[in-house]
Amino acid sequence: MAEEIKKTFWERLIQIDRRVIYLIIALAMVLPFFFQMGLPIPITKEVKDIYDYIETLTPSDVVILSADFDPSVSPELLPMFDAIFRHCLKNNIKIIAMSLYIQGPGLIAPVIQEAATDYQKINGVDYVFMPWVIGWHIVIMDLMTDLQRSFPTDFYGTRTEDLPMLDGVKNYENYDLIVPFTGASSYAWWLLYAHEPYGVPLAAGVTAVSAADLYPYIQSGQIMGMLGGLKGAAEYETLIGEKRMATMGMEAQNWAHVIIILFIVIGNIGYLVIGKKK
Repeated sequence: MAEEIKKTFWERLIQIDRRVIYLIIALAMVLPFFFQMGLPIPITKEVKDIYDYIETLTPSDVVILSADFDPSVSPELLPMFDAIFRHCLKNNIKIIAMSLYIQGPGLIAPVIQEAATDYQKINGVDYVFMPWVIGWHIVIMDLMTDLQRSFPTDFYGTRTEDLPMLDGVKNYENYDLIVPFTGASSYAWWLLYAHEPYGVPLAAGVTAVSAADLYPYIQSGQIMGMLGGLKGAAEYETLIGEKRMATMGMEAQNWAHVIIILFIVIGNIGYLVIGKKK
């Protein structure tokens, strides 16, 4: 009798309402806000190379961070931008923040403002925030030859020639690193129109599904490093010692993966028990 009750339990369990499963997964995504597993995040060479290179830069050096993405991929790419932007601020490196996508400036504006407040940095002095300008690769070509021609004013309408940080920053000779963040292939534009003709060092942040496409460029030395997906952003947060958006996202993934694995195990056990009964 006890065996029959046990088998009935497994039959009911594997036929659980899918809405209950959705609810459990939802809870697994919320749990990281209250309980963290604290699983270690291994650092890949591609991420460490970017970190190490930025560590070698000085306060007189200039890094271009280009948020070339839209809201559909911002959960993966925005944490990358945030992490590298904060790293540069922390090391007092000059930053030109921009975007080749029309949605980009609106996405990164809150991130820039929050980071600047946290590090007590001043727009126009420690970093500059450029507006969106139509042209894509044309913007890159102009930026390499004449910054002020590309961006006559900054995001807030101030003339770029009046910004103290850009004093002496004119063209490709003054750029020490370019990092585009993209869910498409804008890194190729920077490769073709910035790195290849002018030799400006190039790294990239891409979505997880696009990461494999960059390895040939990394192996050839054309791209010095890469952040791939949310994990890449979490790795960078670990390196700079600031566990923020990406680390929280990885915690949510960890919990969700554990729940899914448990469902798979339970489903297989139930299948074997019921199969034995039949």
